[in-house]
Amino acid sequence: MSAMIETGWPELMIDPFEDKPREECGVFGVSGAKHAASLAVLGLHGLQHRGQEACGIAAFDGKRFASERHLGLVAENFSGDGVVDRLPGNSAIGHVRYSTQGDAAIRNVQPLYADLKSSGIAVAHNGNFTNARRLRQQLVDQGAIFQSTSDTEVVLQLLARSRRTKLVDRFVDALKQIEGAYALVALTNKKLIGARDPYGIRPLVLGKLDNSYILVSETCALDMIGAHFVRNIEPGEVVIIGESGSIRSLHPFPDVTPRPCIFEFVYFARPDSYVDGKNVYQVRKDMGANLALEHPADVDVIVPVPDSGVPAAIGFAQQIGIPFELGIVRNHYVGRTFIQPTQAIRDMGVRMKHAANRGVLAGKRVLLVDDSIVRGTTSLKIVRMVRDAGATEVHFRSASPKICHPDFYGINLSDRKKLIAATHSLEEMRQKLEVDSLGFLSVDGLYRAMGELAREADNPKFADHYFTGDYPTRLYDHEHDESDKDLQLSLLSEVA
Repeated sequence: MSAMIETGWPELMIDPFEDKPREECGVFGVSGAKHAASLAVLGLHGLQHRGQEACGIAAFDGKRFASERHLGLVAENFSGDGVVDRLPGNSAIGHVRYSTQGDAAIRNVQPLYADLKSSGIAVAHNGNFTNARRLRQQLVDQGAIFQSTSDTEVVLQLLARSRRTKLVDRFVDALKQIEGAYALVALTNKKLIGARDPYGIRPLVLGKLDNSYILVSETCALDMIGAHFVRNIEPGEVVIIGESGSIRSLHPFPDVTPRPCIFEFVYFARPDSYVDGKNVYQVRKDMGANLALEHPADVDVIVPVPDSGVPAAIGFAQQIGIPFELGIVRNHYVGRTFIQPTQAIRDMGVRMKHAANRGVLAGKRVLLVDDSIVRGTTSLKIVRMVRDAGATEVHFRSASPKICHPDFYGINLSDRKKLIAATHSLEEMRQKLEVDSLGFLSVDGLYRAMGELAREADNPKFADHYFTGDYPTRLYDHEHDESDKDLQLSLLSEVA
């Protein structure tokens, strides 16, 4: 294993103006390709929207593994002379990361690597294990030494302790002990392995480029490298790609009704991707059309909050026949923003990313369409900016239902107190956002955009817990946290 290259960025770098669920992660794997690492770099470019904190690639050249892991963007770290040359081989896996388990440190950047008795193995993971802390504690009690705080390392530790003989069997044995959401790619000295959790919460697809097979989070990354889509990896499937290009498929888990993450369609996936056979752009347009049917408005112009609100705003405008205009222009060259020393300067942050198009907004009754509302902080700044540009009325519509519940599967929606819809009524939200009217797409409207008639309470087709509180899996670590809180409150009550 080559030495890990450590790079970093200045401390205190966050985006205080961001009011979106932060992207999860993206995984990429390729087997049987010349210059596999170069393909991985291009593929990760196509997945960059899924994570901007860190990126990494591990490759195998038939004799040894090599790895490059960095904090920052793919273009910042894999475009320099000689970087890809340090990753020789015909097989590689890659990862772009936004941390949801484990802090943003180089030790948590994936792929993670370990030397086992029979082979080395590198693993990259999108999602969260809901029993990771419990498993980690059990492993530590048994003498395990962890090198990271990422839940992905739990897979390597379970793999190492499995009593199965074959590496693939040990890999499956490890997965059977894990709860939660995951799309995993792993690279051994002979195989590329992909796995998707039994509910299919996180996406994973199989593609092909000439004689090379590719595993990747989204189809847009296949387009980036000129590969063609073969099929979706099925929920609960483990696929093994051999050196000769052979493919073996295992289904080692009990059958459950799949519930893929509906937020992939609301926000995460790139609009040009196909997720589980559905075109993301068209689904988002249909969300906007359904939103217009449920919450029409007497306005002069429909304006998207760019970029993620654009498809829904187009659908809304087409449904009710009101002009669609780019009343807000997004600056794509700002990059990361930093904590600034004064509130006045911090308040300018939204104007660094979004600028009002006064010629479209002045004297108009404006309806803003966004994909979702999380905290509401950026929404308020945008509303004020539109009013300052001369809009006579400002109305707001969310192309997803109210986000009232936290997520534990790889999205940074873990604090319910920060979700505006969880703590405010519709009227309170309207007043807080300073808009003339406010509307959210219904859960049934969202399901109709997905091609369903409505949500069946006893048989939901998607992971929609953000809106409904109906979680697909047990939340072991969270349940333990809540149990600890109850015990502490009980002890405090007894003392009082």
